[in-house]
Amino acid sequence: MNPLIAAASVVAAGLAIGLVSIGPGIGQGTAAGQTVKGIARQPEAEEKIRRTLLLSLAFIEALTIYELVVALTLLFANSFV
Repeated sequence: MNPLIAAASVVAAGLAIGLVSIGPGIGQGTAAGQTVKGIARQPEAEEKIRRTLLLSLAFIEALTIYELVVALTLLFANSFV
């Protein structure tokens, strides 16, 4: 195995996880904040708002999991070796 390719794969995997986790983190924080505002404005709609929030958070988290798969592929199933 070429050490340059191995090192580049490790750096690329680290950058991929680091940079891509920023987006879902911001998205989850924004969604949670807007949910708190919505529940504060309409407490009677709390159940419906919470259900929508949980579904949205699941979709946002799926983006991070897909990036984890890409990073693990870069580390362990590298096609450049």
